[in-house]
Amino acid sequence: MTTASEPRHLKAKGLKRGVPRPAKALCSDCGLCDTHYIAYVKDACAFLHQQIAELEARAHSRRRDLDNEDELYFGVHQEMMAARKIEPIAGAQWTGIVSTIACQMLETGLVEGVVCVQNTPEDRFGPMPVIARTPEEVLAAKVNKPTLSPNLSILEQIAQSGMKRLLAIGVGCQIQALRAVEKELGLEKLYVLGTPCVDNVTRDGLQKFLETTSRSPETVVHYEFMQDFRVHFKHEDGSAETVPFFGLKTNKLKDVFAPSCMSCFDYVNSLADLVVGYMGAPFGWQWLVVRNDTGREMLNLVQDQIETQAVMSKGDRKAAVQQSIPAYDKGVTLPMWAAQLMGVVIERIGPKGLEYARFSIDSHFTRNYLYTQRNYPDKLAAHVPDFAQRIVEQYDLPE
Repeated sequence: MTTASEPRHLKAKGLKRGVPRPAKALCSDCGLCDTHYIAYVKDACAFLHQQIAELEARAHSRRRDLDNEDELYFGVHQEMMAARKIEPIAGAQWTGIVSTIACQMLETGLVEGVVCVQNTPEDRFGPMPVIARTPEEVLAAKVNKPTLSPNLSILEQIAQSGMKRLLAIGVGCQIQALRAVEKELGLEKLYVLGTPCVDNVTRDGLQKFLETTSRSPETVVHYEFMQDFRVHFKHEDGSAETVPFFGLKTNKLKDVFAPSCMSCFDYVNSLADLVVGYMGAPFGWQWLVVRNDTGREMLNLVQDQIETQAVMSKGDRKAAVQQSIPAYDKGVTLPMWAAQLMGVVIERIGPKGLEYARFSIDSHFTRNYLYTQRNYPDKLAAHVPDFAQRIVEQYDLPE
């Protein structure tokens, strides 16, 4: 029995799977509403209450400096670098930095569990959130699951387990909700390891993307949109396949992405302690963003297992971004020969390093701004963060 003085979530009950969520079509299926922490959804959901600036101040002890271009784009941080493991993990999506950090945190006793995503027994891309207690369970979660994933559906297990020190791995919308309810979890310490995220899909949407884009959709193990302006597919037999961005069948894929992702402005996972992705690094390297002292503590655990180099920035993204706006808006798809040629040219003369990251952010923010403006005009002013507004204002947008 609960009393009036007890926390709201102890009086609430999560929704069953399949029941519409409070964010309706904009739900990113982060998993919060599967639990009794749904009591906080109006404040916690990234698509009901955008509060990145407030949560940045809470997580990092300050807000981002909007007059500093690096912070405007990449959020609060102490340091950025490019890195890769000296001895990569076999079968990892890249070299396995995320998995290595998680394993080290368990092995050193820094945390008692790791929130991560394994795949379901039936489907290599079917997300199955778990709290991993051993390195073996962490390694079973290696490789991205490029679909909407209810990571926070395991929140009730935290209190039931009695654990007090936890590492959570997730993407921006999940982490915003997690940060909003962090103080209700009863933890002594929460570590957050984030990955950048953009253009997520439902499982059906993923299947359409694979069938539309890959030569062998049934054998794809993982894929990524990379800095060389190509989608890189890895197949079961170890072979690689690349498809130029400009050869994607945009006219068929334009509506495949989740509405939540089409209205998201947290590509870089602003609220994580440490971010590991690829977008700001040279091809073959990972981009690391240390946001605060907690992120530094996590990175220090694996410092002797990685090689690093300074981030670099080269080229000018703005003309390419401006040209991409109407191309995406109209669903332009080039013949493959033209797409291959354009890919070669842009790889040679196009933006690289942090400038490529800005290109990607600009391209998605302008697209998402238009999507939100057209589909949710009443939400636009409150939903678009100040940093995203500044970025979008650099470009001429169609009506």
